[in-house]
Amino acid sequence: MATRNGISLENASVTLGGTRILSNLTLHLTERRIGIIGRNGSGKTTLLRLMAGLIPATTGSATIDGIAPTDRKAILPRLGILFQNPDHQILFPTVAEELAFGLRQQGQSQAAADAAVTALLIRESRGHWAKALTHTLSQGQRHYLCLLSILLMQPQTILLDEPFAGLDLPTQIRLARRLAALPQRLITISHDPSAVANCDRVLWLEQGQIRADGPPDVVLHAFKAEMARLGEQDADTDLTN
Repeated sequence: MATRNGISLENASVTLGGTRILSNLTLHLTERRIGIIGRNGSGKTTLLRLMAGLIPATTGSATIDGIAPTDRKAILPRLGILFQNPDHQILFPTVAEELAFGLRQQGQSQAAADAAVTALLIRESRGHWAKALTHTLSQGQRHYLCLLSILLMQPQTILLDEPFAGLDLPTQIRLARRLAALPQRLITISHDPSAVANCDRVLWLEQGQIRADGPPDVVLHAFKAEMARLGEQDADTDLTN
């Protein structure tokens, strides 16, 4: 069978703890900038974890360029993930160690990895970061460190989980500018319409299913209208939900 470029889901469902989270999703994601939007609890994070190979499909399948994401060695050059909370991603005590880890996973020697890390930090005007302790960095700096770790491995696609959450406005602006300049395919998962407004394609996820899929102006207009409608209701008063 010919390899398909991009991320593909074929009738993919995910059930966790006896609850169906995603239901029969069939998608082929190839655009350069893709947004996935939905309310909290809509299944966005589960979808990200499925695409990344962090959880398997209960039924159906997920592939990246025709490869199952559970094949970690094959997926490393194809997919990177920037999690919402950098503390869920950082493993090592110093910046240099953290940056070198992914390259070592790809099979580079320690010397080659160290050289690549040094060169990157110099290009980023952050050579002084090398020996810095990761826990002493600010939230925005730790987030940026995680992005640099991904970029060093040069994946073709990067999944972004609420990339601007918890960042102050200047940091958001700097991060948005850096992300916009990247050559990789970016798939941004967010509850905030502004985070995906400049995408080529936006998917609206609702209760584990695709409610709308198309250009951002069309999908986001419908999404914001529905959120406004829900906001006019006392939808959070029922304690049984």
